Amino acid sequence: MRLTRATTALALSLALSLALLLLACRDGARAADSGATYPAAPPSASAAVGASPSAPVPTVVSSAGAEPPVRLPSGPGSFAPIAKHADPSVVTIRTVGEDVEASSLFGRRSTRHETKGLGSGFIVDRNGVVLTNNHVIKDADVITVRLSNDREYPARVIGRDPRTDIAVVKIDEHGLVPLAFGDSDAIEVGDWVVAIGNPFGLSHTVSAGIISAKGRNREDVPLDPTGYYSFLQTDASINPGNSGGPLLNLRGEVVGINTAIRGGGAQGIGFAIPINMVKQLLPMLLRDGRVTRSALGVRILDVAKLLPKERAALKLADDARGALVEYATPAGPAAKAGLKPGDVIEAFEGTAVEGGSLQWQASTAGVGRTVTLHVVREGRPFDTKVTLGLLEEPPASRDEPSP
Repeated sequence: MRLTRATTALALSLALSLALLLLACRDGARAADSGATYPAAPPSASAAVGASPSAPVPTVVSSAGAEPPVRLPSGPGSFAPIAKHADPSVVTIRTVGEDVEASSLFGRRSTRHETKGLGSGFIVDRNGVVLTNNHVIKDADVITVRLSNDREYPARVIGRDPRTDIAVVKIDEHGLVPLAFGDSDAIEVGDWVVAIGNPFGLSHTVSAGIISAKGRNREDVPLDPTGYYSFLQTDASINPGNSGGPLLNLRGEVVGINTAIRGGGAQGIGFAIPINMVKQLLPMLLRDGRVTRSALGVRILDVAKLLPKERAALKLADDARGALVEYATPAGPAAKAGLKPGDVIEAFEGTAVEGGSLQWQASTAGVGRTVTLHVVREGRPFDTKVTLGLLEEPPASRDEPSP
């Protein structure tokens, strides 16, 4: 009998517990259906002086009109596939030259000193064509190219352009693996890039970073003041010896030629020539050994750098962009077309003129070609046609190849 009563009591206890559990589940389901949430109280809530147990917990509300959070695509798990793909096409370039120090004082003879140089390059044609920087091979009497398999070859210069710091050398070998060119216009600030080269002679060193900025010009990178520069800026580690090596996108395509550093050493600021500039010049370098440039015959100033009062005098909007004509060469192409100081060139062949882009656009369009310019004069826009002339270059140095 005692067993029966104990069993009955146990059964009633279990039934009551089950009923309470079902009731709690039903209430929770109703709360979930109504969209209610129950944030957990902070651990110190019960100890707060004057705090009410039933007081609502404050929530953070986002600013009205705020942009939704950016969802980043997954980054590369490893850069190893890019390095393995590109490394066989990257070369080491060593040079030997002679520095002549002239002296006529007291009839002394000129003194000569041997100089040695180190740089990088990469194969762009299976028959031994290598792309590098002009400053890597400048004034070199002997150029040696070493491939990734450690085989070395004498090289000769077949084309160079000091104004863009591009050079092309050739070795007598076939069946090599060239690197593909990418699109440097398409790459964006923040995109991953990989640099391969020979810093300090440490061959085939790989470093990675991002594109930090685009369009860095000769005012940002103090090199040749007559140069044509629109550098890609990167924080991928670049050091002496990296010059001439490739800057690659995540597809293993070349988007730039590593060329310069700011401040010396691995300061986190490196610069690369955009490969799209190289694409325009390479056919001329291979065919003629040099670049023949066209010209408008003007001296210009970036409109973005004008003072407010100067913009007002020219009747330009605050957001106007383009190139202000400071001087037009008498009887030059621009002057013949009627352009004069004070005119603002806003577009070249339908392409907007930004910063120093006009110099590049005019120089690569072609001698004798007639182009359309969109011009603003005293607030009045109009189009005019100009037939481009030849840009006179300084005399060739001793190391420049003859066409």
